[in-house]
Amino acid sequence: MSLLEVKNLKTWYPVRGGWFKPSRFVKALNDVSFDLETGETVGLVGESGCGKSTLGRTLVRLETPVGGSFKIDGIDISGLKGRRLRQERKNFQMIFQDPYGSLNPRMTIHAAMDEVLSLHTDLKRRQRTEKTAQLLEMVGLRSVHMYRYPHQFSGGQRQRIGIARALAVNPKLIIADEPVSALDVSVQAQIINLLQDIQQQTGVAYLFIAHDLAVVEHISNRIMVMYLGKIVESGPSRDICSTPAHPYTKALLSAVPMIDNVTGRKRIILPGDVPSPLDPPSGCPFHPRCPLAQDRCRTEAPELMPVNSESSHCTACFFADRIGEMK
Repeated sequence: MSLLEVKNLKTWYPVRGGWFKPSRFVKALNDVSFDLETGETVGLVGESGCGKSTLGRTLVRLETPVGGSFKIDGIDISGLKGRRLRQERKNFQMIFQDPYGSLNPRMTIHAAMDEVLSLHTDLKRRQRTEKTAQLLEMVGLRSVHMYRYPHQFSGGQRQRIGIARALAVNPKLIIADEPVSALDVSVQAQIINLLQDIQQQTGVAYLFIAHDLAVVEHISNRIMVMYLGKIVESGPSRDICSTPAHPYTKALLSAVPMIDNVTGRKRIILPGDVPSPLDPPSGCPFHPRCPLAQDRCRTEAPELMPVNSESSHCTACFFADRIGEMK
């Protein structure tokens, strides 16, 4: 049994249509299914607005799905409410994108950590303080600084504090929502290495959300590519980055900077803009921008299918065998 099992998950946001007009929905997440194993890191990539953060927020129940389900360690989290949901939160935590906005500026680090520990553990006050000191040391910070306020730390240090807070209740799964995008490049590498070290020590699983394929390839065992609320390609990191099987993935890869472009790879510029999730196109959601699109793509929505019978590499494209024609 997988640690995380997501089945046909949908998260829609209602938009008022005005007087005598029917309500419409922003389909931020539309029929998403995948599994994540214990101790595994799965990367999730895509352009801004494709639904990545909505998926992460839905999996920690900061957003309520309108359809589908997801289970964490065999328990259906999507249907839990109230006290039962609070009890299960110790199994899944989130690292937020903004290290400056995710910490309460009026609380010391000790108070913020103590709040989590007192809610989810039976530790006494002194034990909670000792646990806070251990967690701060684990993420590379000095425990004597636990009585400082967030503004007394740098962005990278604040993100380390966010990681320590997520680890406080020994979760089985951490949703990392673009945890390094707001940091300098040198600090990004430190945080990525820290997350990998913590995974080796604790066995925690990550859903690592980012828009930078180079970062995701480095940290992930598998990668999922999302477009307009749907997973359009998934598979082992090496397969996704070396032999993409969806035209959108190939376009994303072409945008990754290379120091020595010995292969002569050229940037693929996609026409138009990402369609609105309020009114998604019929058929394949990528067909209005796809250079390989045919009439079939405009009327039929491709399912996520294996590239071949011997591979776990899957794509939602009718013409994956023509990816090499893209220029």
